[in-house]
Amino acid sequence: MSKKCVVCGKSTKFGNTVTFSHRRLNRKFAPNIHKVKVLINGTPKRVNVCANCLKHGKVERAN
Repeated sequence: MSKKCVVCGKSTKFGNTVTFSHRRLNRKFAPNIHKVKVLINGTPKRVNVCANCLKHGKVERAN
């Protein structure tokens, strides 16, 4: 499953884990992606949507 939201385009970001001694290790920040059934132009389709877009009602869920 791809880690990209089809609504807002949110995807995996990269950064560092910083320890107490300030050593830096590479890490990934993965978005909270869900595969949901959504109405697109009146037809239901399964797409990857982030939890933020679901929470704010940017997509219409199909039942």
